[in-house]
Amino acid sequence: MFGFLFELSKITMPVIFNEPLSFLQRLTEYMEHTYLIHKASSLSSTTERMQCVAAFAVSAVASQWERTGKPFNPLLGETYELIRDDLGFRLLSEQVSHHPPISAFYAEGLNNDFVFHGSIYPKLKFWGKSVEAEPKGTMTLELLEHNEAYTWTNPTCCVHNIIVGKLWIEQYGNVEITNHKTGEKCVLSFKPCGLFGKELHKVEGYIQDKSKKKLCALYGKWTECLYSVDPATFEAYKKNDKKNTEEKKSSKQVGNTEESDEMPLPDSESVYVIPGSVLLWKITPRPPNSAQMYNFTSFAMALNELDKEMESVIPKTDCRLRPDIRAMENGEIDLASEEKKRLEEKQRTARKNRSKSEEDWKTRWFHQGPNPHTGTQDWLYSGNYWDRNYFNLPDIY
Repeated sequence: MFGFLFELSKITMPVIFNEPLSFLQRLTEYMEHTYLIHKASSLSSTTERMQCVAAFAVSAVASQWERTGKPFNPLLGETYELIRDDLGFRLLSEQVSHHPPISAFYAEGLNNDFVFHGSIYPKLKFWGKSVEAEPKGTMTLELLEHNEAYTWTNPTCCVHNIIVGKLWIEQYGNVEITNHKTGEKCVLSFKPCGLFGKELHKVEGYIQDKSKKKLCALYGKWTECLYSVDPATFEAYKKNDKKNTEEKKSSKQVGNTEESDEMPLPDSESVYVIPGSVLLWKITPRPPNSAQMYNFTSFAMALNELDKEMESVIPKTDCRLRPDIRAMENGEIDLASEEKKRLEEKQRTARKNRSKSEEDWKTRWFHQGPNPHTGTQDWLYSGNYWDRNYFNLPDIY
């Protein structure tokens, strides 16, 4: 996920494969549609809250669409912070492990309405022409006013045509969101593209109560939108749609059944809106110059902004101060490449020195412990970051 393209720590990839953001900044793009969390907090029905949380989980991967540039691997101890008063949140992330690469983050609502945290460590598999990244790690969202916690894991991301051809991305797999207070679950299926691209980008599933009774159906595309509708209406539509598809198939005999790696063309009508559906989320259009800017969203374009005032308060480990990313953003590709090599070398030397003195790396803002809702091992925020009292920070740049 998040363009973990060529995430082979043993191989140094040329900087031209990168986009000028650290993976810690890329993670922050989860927060683009924070309004869905605020909306969930304001609703009194548990099912409606779950609909908004599901929409947030789907929207969190939407910025991946067409983002084939690889984010810079964060250095051990690298951090990133983002405060968005307009969106009502602040976030902190830290690279807590280098082998395996693990990034931990913690975000909170500025009105104390939510906490959202998690850690990501991509597991990579290479399939010849494509690379698949399974984002291990749990997402936890707490709606504080309702004393509710939701957890889920993200879908698998696959980048096709890494050797030749046009790169394209798909997400697939099941995402199960659990409300630990009510036992309600939302089970979403991110569909693999399939033979003729009919399923490309599709997401569908159900919200069910703790006895598995379907409360509502959800459907849409992770690149565009998500709707909810009554389960019986959804199933009647699916049955009818399947019948039509089978009739079409039998009327034209299919010759070539070999799976292609070419990007399928999406259907002309994008998402058929079933009568009686309610729109839960719709993507914000990208800015007109997005294609020239690594296919960034407006949100992503602002992630590297740095003014004098900010520079005087952020810790020296913040990605905004990282010289290779900054050089790339300024279009100085050769300098970016040199700086990237220098930083990687510096990181290796520091690691060797630590192993000689047998001192362990200490994370600064996160510690390992059990997730309070699932009991599984997680990275938890240790506190005090926003006090702005920074000392003994590692010299990583």
